[in-house]
Amino acid sequence: MSSLKPSKFSLRQLPAIALMTGFLSLSLIQPVLSQERMLRALTVTGRGKETIETTLAVVRLGVEAQGKTAKEVQAEVSRRSNAVVSLLKARGVQKLETTGVNLNPNYRYDNGKQTLIGYSGSNIVSFRTSIAEAGRIIDDSVKAGASRIDGVNFIASDEAISAAQKLALRKATQDAQAQADAVFDALNITRKEVVSVQVNGAFVPPPQPVNFQRSTKLEGAAVFDAAPLPIQGGDQDVEASVTLQISY
Repeated sequence: MSSLKPSKFSLRQLPAIALMTGFLSLSLIQPVLSQERMLRALTVTGRGKETIETTLAVVRLGVEAQGKTAKEVQAEVSRRSNAVVSLLKARGVQKLETTGVNLNPNYRYDNGKQTLIGYSGSNIVSFRTSIAEAGRIIDDSVKAGASRIDGVNFIASDEAISAAQKLALRKATQDAQAQADAVFDALNITRKEVVSVQVNGAFVPPPQPVNFQRSTKLEGAAVFDAAPLPIQGGDQDVEASVTLQISY
């Protein structure tokens, strides 16, 4: 007669097996519940804008000359550029830098034949100054040797822009919360907590260029012998966007 072999699992092991099974079930349920909680969330994007007064003018001007030889043109551009830069430094302008240097041959075309007739060169600089001083500095730069003005833009100071960005972000956050509250109220849902915040940025749109009637080439300083050029600034907008995910 064959005898029954004892089972490999004793009664003492049953609680441990049940506990392991419970842990396994719980580990499978938790991700599902976590995912469900994440799905039960409203995503809203708020926008804010802060308008600030411009106080600085960004000016681009330079020297342009023509001559028969490259050496002659370079010497003339260098002489007049040094005079203009010395003036700008003496006036204490900000962020003075060279933005363009050019030297090009000029040709005449007759019946398909190309003939070198000389050279043209230019040296362009940009700088920042207060709007109140911009007109007089431009006038004096022309008298010192500048022969072209490429543009004038108006901006706020870096400190003012930084403060405006913070305010715009605050407004964008409040706008997002107000949108969410309106949706929850319409659906009669109780909001819980903000589970995700995304700052999309606080942007400063590029300043619009001024329609500057005395740009292009200037025929000497006599154009500016009258009263200083009147320049009036304006406002600048700083915009921000914030996205919130709010659970319910």
